Amino acid sequence: MNVPGGTITDQITMLVEPVLEEMGFELIDVEYFGPGGRRVLRVYMDRPGGVSLDDCARVSREIGVLIDVKDLIPERYVLEVSSPGLNRRLKREKDFAWAMGKKVKVRMKTPVEGRRNFTGRLIEMQEGTIAVEVEKGKAVLPIHGIEKANLVYE
Repeated sequence: MNVPGGTITDQITMLVEPVLEEMGFELIDVEYFGPGGRRVLRVYMDRPGGVSLDDCARVSREIGVLIDVKDLIPERYVLEVSSPGLNRRLKREKDFAWAMGKKVKVRMKTPVEGRRNFTGRLIEMQEGTIAVEVEKGKAVLPIHGIEKANLVYE
């Protein structure tokens, strides 16, 4: 049953997010990648206090059955469920709000102030922009222009 509209990751997100919330977890990200025959569906989740290996196994069983019953992925795949890790990826505005005050690494789609890579402390967020404290002051970056961003473990 391929739900029209959206990528596989969008469809999986819509399907599993309510299940994770009901189980007490927040869905952080969904990735679907790899060559045909070796596809991986990776689901990142978190909750206050962290995620245990038993949590990952329990969620994997729950959502694995649901994904298969809905037949969203037409080929063989491996389901991986994990915490976002120490270098957690930041994609949504709420991810950046969560990371306020922490050290981040940001890669822009196009240069801002003559550069694409910024590493520093996330110090502000407002109206679709973030501000990162860098060596020479503050870089104000539009969230929609971010190619990739993640926490930097300190």
